[in-house]
Amino acid sequence: MSHPDADVIDLLAGIRPGDPLDTVRSRRSQARENAQRSFQALLEPEHPGGFPLAERYAVAAFVAGLHGFDAAADFYRDLLGDEAPQWREPIDAAVKDGATRGPYGGYREPGLQGEGRDGLRWQPGGAVAGALGGHLAAALTHAHLLVFRPREARPDALRALVAAGWSGDAIVTLSQLVAFLSFQLRFAWGLRVLAATPASSSPAAPAIEGALR
Repeated sequence: MSHPDADVIDLLAGIRPGDPLDTVRSRRSQARENAQRSFQALLEPEHPGGFPLAERYAVAAFVAGLHGFDAAADFYRDLLGDEAPQWREPIDAAVKDGATRGPYGGYREPGLQGEGRDGLRWQPGGAVAGALGGHLAAALTHAHLLVFRPREARPDALRALVAAGWSGDAIVTLSQLVAFLSFQLRFAWGLRVLAATPASSSPAAPAIEGALR
């Protein structure tokens, strides 16, 4: 399901034309446009290369599910359903199996080692990996690492992607996609929270605008 005319952050945040937060976002039109262009470049590129659209949507649905953002997960599941409907159930299973609370990981800097926290080290189980294939299964493993254990994103994790057939360019794009999704989901969720506050339904737009900077 493509949304060529929709601003995706507005869509995920439930912002409609004329809403107070629509007015606030319009005051930062360049930031709004850049976020939308990032979505288009990373999730709907004209030439997806070695990272097909179906895999991009699968990673996005997985990451949105890990964040517990149901509206975003449904949005990306819809996109995935247009490209590879057979992957929707395995992605749902991966989200359920990979759900946890982070961030985890150890610090390497002197004096900070005691601040580290261990947690789930996840990769798809046999049934999910078999349904998705090794290429996508490796991408989900890496996405989970970036979401919950970013301090442990080291060369061995990249070697696992290479072993699964990921090219250097595709690995960079995968990492950019997960980083963008983390921004997009948190920003859209924050807008939802602001929309639920009294300030968002009043003329006090400057207070909201300051919170969005």
